[in-house]
Amino acid sequence: MEATKNTQPPEETGVELIRKMRDDLLKDFLDERYIKEYLALKYNVKELSNIKIEFIKKGVKELLLIPVDILHYESMLTTLRESEGVVSVEGNQLFYAEIEKVLMRYLY
Repeated sequence: MEATKNTQPPEETGVELIRKMRDDLLKDFLDERYIKEYLALKYNVKELSNIKIEFIKKGVKELLLIPVDILHYESMLTTLRESEGVVSVEGNQLFYAEIEKVLMRYLY
């Protein structure tokens, strides 16, 4: 039996990898406990109303539905191409930057 080749362009594979990693992180933010813990550690927010939590979760769900922003992740795509699939710490910062936009919308 002959092995099948991956016929997708490397760019598309990189985008898929980024989407999977981003979505995995976003799914963590659908858990109320994770949201509270993150905000307590990062912003010293001790109390958060249930309404704000629900709005944050709604914003995260919306992020899960939209495609990966190629421009936002361009540096990560370049790194993936050059390093043959190794993701840098900078990539995590890009994921969190996207989440921060949602958090800031409802936090203050």
